[in-house]
Amino acid sequence: MGEEISNKQVILSNYVKSSVKESDMSLRTSKIQLKIPRGCDGAVLVKNLYLSCDPYIIQSMKKRNGYIASFMLDSPISGFGVSKVLDSTHTNFKTGELVWGFTGWEEYSLIKDTNILFKVHDKDLPLSYYTGILGMPGMTAYVGFFEFCSPKKGDIMYVSAASGAVGQLVGQFAKTAGCYVVGSAGSKEKSVVALMKVDLLKNKLGFDEAFNYKEEQDYDAVLKRYFPDGIDIYFDNVGGKMLEAVLNNMRLHGRVAVCGMISQYCLEQLEGVHNLLYLFTKRIRMEGYTVSDHYHLYPKFLEMVVPLIKEEKITYVEDIAEGIESAPGALVGLYSGRNVGKQVVVVARE
Repeated sequence: MGEEISNKQVILSNYVKSSVKESDMSLRTSKIQLKIPRGCDGAVLVKNLYLSCDPYIIQSMKKRNGYIASFMLDSPISGFGVSKVLDSTHTNFKTGELVWGFTGWEEYSLIKDTNILFKVHDKDLPLSYYTGILGMPGMTAYVGFFEFCSPKKGDIMYVSAASGAVGQLVGQFAKTAGCYVVGSAGSKEKSVVALMKVDLLKNKLGFDEAFNYKEEQDYDAVLKRYFPDGIDIYFDNVGGKMLEAVLNNMRLHGRVAVCGMISQYCLEQLEGVHNLLYLFTKRIRMEGYTVSDHYHLYPKFLEMVVPLIKEEKITYVEDIAEGIESAPGALVGLYSGRNVGKQVVVVARE
């Protein structure tokens, strides 16, 4: 038997019905053996270094949903993270290696399902990037833009939730492809955070224009202001009323990549969307996707994105929360727009 040590965990205390609260989670300290039990083949024991806060997590905090499996009450929350291998009975992973993939919200995790677990190949870049630009969000942006948006030079593109983990990359990918790009971001009306987000999009990430949608009462009017000639590509992270307004402003043969619908995640009753007749009158192609269907493209994605990072042709903004104790608050902040950039929780530094 290996050494037994304490293991701080973030536990799901209550199933979420609408908005997630910090009280829906709790901190617990358990014990864990630093050795994989006998007979547990193909498993990896890791020390978690960074955890990724992502909007989809709320779906697993609900008792029933049609999207992904629910967490069990009084058990650790799970999500993407960066970890160091402490012990392994898996032929592809060795002790001492750094990995990223699906893990528990805890200091140490025994990972039995390694289907979404990848080695960290480039240690010259920040390890936290593997929760974002080099991990699931980066792949999500890459797949959504290049596989579903069918971009052409000169296309006019709109990205919602543009300052988040995925949106900031989609906008930069679009600029490298020669598109005109406008992004929206949101926090409280006229708040300092909202101003920071809009400034970030325009002055650091290279968007052509940006606006705080929380200040706008009429989405249709604001889209006509920023897109007088219409929209060729919409990368949707929001859904709801914004999607409805976008359909009214799409050009002929427009494309809509549906990545997420954060406006709907905290609602007990989902909103309907009008204007769907424009899908055929304007010959719009709208398609949803999940990144889990596309991890076979990960090597191709790295070939493209790593040189762009090293040549400083794209940049990535992170919002860092220190300590596993900060994880519940960091997650809750996603749904009110409190974060600026990719929300990361530091559990331990390598």
